[in-house]
Amino acid sequence: MTIKPLFDKIVVKAVEAEAKTTSGLFLPNSAQEKPQMAQVIAVGPGGVIDGKEIKMQVKVGDKILYSKYSGSDFKIDEDEVTIIKQSDVLAVIED
Repeated sequence: MTIKPLFDKIVVKAVEAEAKTTSGLFLPNSAQEKPQMAQVIAVGPGGVIDGKEIKMQVKVGDKILYSKYSGSDFKIDEDEVTIIKQSDVLAVIED
């Protein structure tokens, strides 16, 4: 299934968080925080939103940091994805 976001929306897939603490303890999924780093898998076209021209600053394949409680989570074809607004992206990580 292909997902095509609208307007200034971005579909991201979380980058797996480390399940082990620095002291060597393993954390269960329930104790781990929601990841804030993700890989962009789809980007909307941007356009005029609320009277303002929005140009998309991210592209498919970018690794980003985004606001902790932003977006909506969905399960699509066994993958868990989050759809966020471009304004919730805090930074693009460059290697």
